[in-house]
Amino acid sequence: MGRTVPTFTNIIDDEVASWSKFRRGLRKEDQEAFDEIFRAARLHLAENFYAMRTIPFESIMVSILVEQQKALRVLRREIAALKTPAGSGAFGD
Repeated sequence: MGRTVPTFTNIIDDEVASWSKFRRGLRKEDQEAFDEIFRAARLHLAENFYAMRTIPFESIMVSILVEQQKALRVLRREIAALKTPAGSGAFGD
């Protein structure tokens, strides 16, 4: 039989495991943030497996950045909506 290619889920799990001492050193709230970050990477398993970079951590980081950027867009829209006076038109009528 040939070699087995690890799934990207396995790659992320291995990466998280390699950071376990770092995670353990974090405060509880920071551990939760750490976990959220790696959950974001799991949202892009297919893309990461397709890209299969030489250094998988690069793909993991780009996945995390994509999710962070999406969250920033949502927050920017919400802030812009809050800054817009209620009932005003597009031209400030």
